[in-house]
Amino acid sequence: MTCPCGERADVTSRTTLNVSLTPDLGRFVENRVRSGKSQSASEVVREALRLLERRDREPVASVDELKREIEIGLAQLRRGEGIDGDAFFRRLAARRRTKGAAPS
Repeated sequence: MTCPCGERADVTSRTTLNVSLTPDLGRFVENRVRSGKSQSASEVVREALRLLERRDREPVASVDELKREIEIGLAQLRRGEGIDGDAFFRRLAARRRTKGAAPS
C-alpha cells in the first residue's frame, strides 16, 4: 500500500500524517473520543477514511440497484399495482405528526 506521501507501507505499519481540521470537525473528533465511541483521534480518522473509501466504491452498484428497483416499480404500475401519490404523502405526513406528538 502506498500512502499519499509516496512511501510504501505494509498492512502492519502505520504512516503518520498531519491533518488540519475545521473547529467543528475537531470538536466532533474530540467528542467521539471523550464519549468512548472511539479510542483515539486516529481511530476516528481511520474509520472516516474507510467509510469514504467504501462510499467511493459503491456508486456503480447503487446505480445498478436503483435501475432494477425502477424496473420493478414500472412493472408493478403496468399491472395496475400503483398507489395514489397524494394520498400516500397525506398518510405519511399524518403518521409523522402522530409520532411527533407521542410522549418520549
